[in-house]
Amino acid sequence: MKSSVQSSALGSVAPGRAVARGSAATATSSARTPRAPQRPSPYLSSVQTKALFASSLAARMERLSAEDMVSTDEAAALAGTTRVTINAWIAKGRAIGLTQTRRGFRLPRWQFEPQCWAALPALSQALGTVEGWALLAFLETPLGGLSGKTPRQALEQGQLERVLALAGVEAS
Repeated sequence: MKSSVQSSALGSVAPGRAVARGSAATATSSARTPRAPQRPSPYLSSVQTKALFASSLAARMERLSAEDMVSTDEAAALAGTTRVTINAWIAKGRAIGLTQTRRGFRLPRWQFEPQCWAALPALSQALGTVEGWALLAFLETPLGGLSGKTPRQALEQGQLERVLALAGVEAS
């Protein structure tokens, strides 16, 4: 029994009207079909990505060498403990330790001030991270919810509950 429609690499057509795919007839019909406008890619090019990483590294190196940064040994002296304890605190989110390009951590000295020191464990928990750069970025970024102040400034002014609420929003 023969079918009245041929189906092959030529496509499905009525008998006697075999048209190859990609033929002029197909091209003409697809040329009439309106195409969606091309959207720009949401991704960075490799050149842009390399530039971003380079600027990020430069910014991090600058922050690590800032005057308010101390080594783990200096932090241990400030806190009256050992370097091993400081490293354990960093791992638990009890202290902000910034990784360097080489071994070891640098820590912002101001975190050992009473208002900040008391807030760090709860802040780390509210943000859901113990990563030092993430904690520092949150604390040093001005927020609209704090009228343009940084969370660090708000902590120094006794606004712990407000900072923790904003950290919870940031984490979600």
